[in-house]
Amino acid sequence: MSTALETDEHRALRAAVAALGKRYGRDYLTSVVSGGGHPRELWSEAAKLGYLGVNLPEEYGGGGGGMAELSIVLEELGAAGSPLLMMVVSPAICGTVIARFGTDAQKRQWLPGLADGSLTMAFGITEPDAGSNSHRITTTARRDGAGAGADWLLTGRKVFVSGVDIADATLIVGRTEDARTGRLKPCLFIVPRDAPGFGRSPIDMELQAAEKQFELVLDDVRLPADALVGDEDAGLLQLFAGLNPERIMTAAFGIGMGRYALARAVDYAKTRQVWKEPIGAHQAIAHPLAQAHIELELARLMMQKAARLYDDGDDTGAGEAANMAKYAAGEACVKAVDQAVHTLGGNGLTREYGIASLITASRVARIAPVSREMILNYVSHQSLGLPKSY
Repeated sequence: MSTALETDEHRALRAAVAALGKRYGRDYLTSVVSGGGHPRELWSEAAKLGYLGVNLPEEYGGGGGGMAELSIVLEELGAAGSPLLMMVVSPAICGTVIARFGTDAQKRQWLPGLADGSLTMAFGITEPDAGSNSHRITTTARRDGAGAGADWLLTGRKVFVSGVDIADATLIVGRTEDARTGRLKPCLFIVPRDAPGFGRSPIDMELQAAEKQFELVLDDVRLPADALVGDEDAGLLQLFAGLNPERIMTAAFGIGMGRYALARAVDYAKTRQVWKEPIGAHQAIAHPLAQAHIELELARLMMQKAARLYDDGDDTGAGEAANMAKYAAGEACVKAVDQAVHTLGGNGLTREYGIASLITASRVARIAPVSREMILNYVSHQSLGLPKSY
């Protein structure tokens, strides 16, 4: 894929991460998943090389870069067949939110570990009865006593939370009552994995992935006053500061997967011979693969734009671009995987060739962390100024 718009440093990072990914590859990830484990070796080596914390501040052991660099890491690992889904959550969402809004103590406690891979954080926002409507979140936090030093009590439920079983803590989106208006406002809390009242149960998924999905139950989980991240009155701003990186990284995840599937299909089309020429000589095979390549390139351009705007501090501009990038990457990924499987025919459904499982996995980029329909709502309303439909 073309990288002409990137700096020399970015191109060097791509090449280095691609080399790391190649050493592990799809077979490594498949064996980890079938064994019910986690890709600890790849996670730990990526961390040691400085890739996991490339977006975090240098003073806390990070690389001092931004989403531009972190998205390159995930995309290239995905293109090699071994994406690390927890990168979307731990360094991108949680690391970004703590780096931007956390107290000095929270930064010292979490950022070095998130950067070197020794600590992992999960992120809980979705609820069973709220779905895409974050205004209906019912997980609530209330003070147990008076004054700023009083403990918090957190109660509620979350679903589709990735990697809670391996995470040292989960960043939970709850709501607190505004003393002036009585309205509930979003706030972010760091909940340690062993906190009393913090229960988790796995969700039985058709999707085969190393990162398991969980439902969480928070039953009056007692948290110290300093578990609150940032300012109680700036919760919405802080939340979106984490959601934009999440969308950028989901785009990187989709683009990487699409590139992996496309590369397998192109290799096959060059060598598979049924008549006189390899099947890739036929336009019915070649053109759809060319289309998939074009759409992945276009999605990457929007992802690069979103990352640049975010890293430059333009949260509003980044919000629009990140949503568009995530939409474009989700569509491009699904089409690339579908065309790859179709190109291989029956072989595309065999375990030997290893791309049939991507049919389910590719849907993740369309559905999570926000559905394509909600992104179309966002663009209709925010970008085009059309009346709000919901």
